Amino acid sequence: MAACWLMVFLSAFLAPFGTTSSTAQVPLLIWSTHGLPHATSSSAGHITSNEQLASYFSSAFGSGAQTVLLFMQDKLSKDDFTVFAGVFGNKQDSVFPNLEALMRSSTSSVTFPAVAWSPATSTVTLLEEQLGVSSTLVDTDTVSHVDLNGSVSNLLVINLPYCTSSQMSCQEVLRENDAAIGKVAKMMQEKNVPYTTMYTGDRPSRVISSPALKEPAVGRSLLQAVVPDVRPPVMFNVSGFPCIMLWAQNLNVSISPNEWTDLAADTPSVTNSACNATNALLVLSYASGFTLRFAMSQRFYPVSARNWFTLDWVQLQSTNLTATFVGGRAISAPAEYSFHCGALSSFSQGLLVPNSTEQSVADWRLNFIDFQIQGFGLSNGTDFSYASDCAGFFTAGIWMGLLSSLLLLAIFVYGLHMIMQLNTMDRFDDPKGPSISVPQSD
Repeated sequence: MAACWLMVFLSAFLAPFGTTSSTAQVPLLIWSTHGLPHATSSSAGHITSNEQLASYFSSAFGSGAQTVLLFMQDKLSKDDFTVFAGVFGNKQDSVFPNLEALMRSSTSSVTFPAVAWSPATSTVTLLEEQLGVSSTLVDTDTVSHVDLNGSVSNLLVINLPYCTSSQMSCQEVLRENDAAIGKVAKMMQEKNVPYTTMYTGDRPSRVISSPALKEPAVGRSLLQAVVPDVRPPVMFNVSGFPCIMLWAQNLNVSISPNEWTDLAADTPSVTNSACNATNALLVLSYASGFTLRFAMSQRFYPVSARNWFTLDWVQLQSTNLTATFVGGRAISAPAEYSFHCGALSSFSQGLLVPNSTEQSVADWRLNFIDFQIQGFGLSNGTDFSYASDCAGFFTAGIWMGLLSSLLLLAIFVYGLHMIMQLNTMDRFDDPKGPSISVPQSD
């Protein structure tokens, strides 16, 4: 019988690893002075339904008169046993010594670790329907005065408090409830009437709710973050094939101080664009009245033995006024590559230099963020070729750091070499002997 009590705690410990459910549940412990039918063992995490419990009551109390003593605690859950029953080796701290002793010493005992709970149906209701009698509410002091007739069925209910309605701690309340169970058990033994005892809760003390799970998708899917939609690049096609491509996160233009307009959010027209083997002109006409022109050209450089393309100039037109920005030498890439720059601007030492002769549009500004363009060698279809970035690998700061480090390293090596060349004296004067004579010659 010792295994029955152990099963309670094993079930309480293993149940969270079974099927997750948000159904409210209470444990039910049964022990009797006479035989009880064996309960079908269930896997960890199984929740006994009211129909299954009623079926068990029918097999246990279906024949003859029965006396049932039900300890109904206000609240009870498996976690109460796990926390306060000393299930991890600290038996001296257990608050259920009487309950454990009764389970071990009884003729037979059955444990239901998880019984489905609902406000409409309770253990008292199922027992009243099975025994065919109404329950009688008693307390620990009046049990000894109750006359029990073994020829008829009896259902005695004793209510036990829980820590939520008391100023005492949960451990103290459960310890007193266990003492009350032991006291009543001694009174029932004196009556010499076969009886069955049950211990359960009127409602669960802890309800673990699990969030509703979405219906899993059929088939395989990648477990990765959803990539936000990215705008497609602006593309100019010739004979059904791409000729010029441009993409930018922001195409900010300003024709008055501190007033910027992002043209990348609008869809432009590229009708007036043109391209051939040596020159490419991308014209972006917007409904807001702005027009951007990007002029590119490529030529062969004998030193590198390859073709390079450059962004010669960018024009911004608005209200019959046009501002031209000449591309710097850094805005270039091999003809089969694309050009990329994190920030391409016309101010603060930008790569686009305003034309100094256009004084009427001297305040106009361009600021392109995450800018990429390609006007030649579009052999990848609708994809950019390898990008040549405007930020070189070795910047001025990197070169200064490398040269300074090499200089300091050279000084360190020279100093270490000089120290290693020092020679120490290997002969010294002995005060008790003749002095060392160092001959000197002219």
